[in-house]
Amino acid sequence: MAELDNRYEDNKPGTYYVDDQCIDCDLCRETAPDNFTRNEDGGYSFVYKQPDGDDQKTLCVEAMEGCPVEAIGDDGA
Repeated sequence: MAELDNRYEDNKPGTYYVDDQCIDCDLCRETAPDNFTRNEDGGYSFVYKQPDGDDQKTLCVEAMEGCPVEAIGDDGA
């Protein structure tokens, strides 16, 4: 389970975030490319844009549920 205290600083403030458990598998970037991107230097994903609308929110939830190491969190904001 993702830990808010361990979230990457790159994450755009808001509901969704990626923490330091990310293994750079690309699932979130493939599932919700409008919201997740990669930190090339660090080799991890992060939320560069919080979802706009229900379609993007659905894809973020799908990415969160599919994350193999549960590195994507929802802080309930």
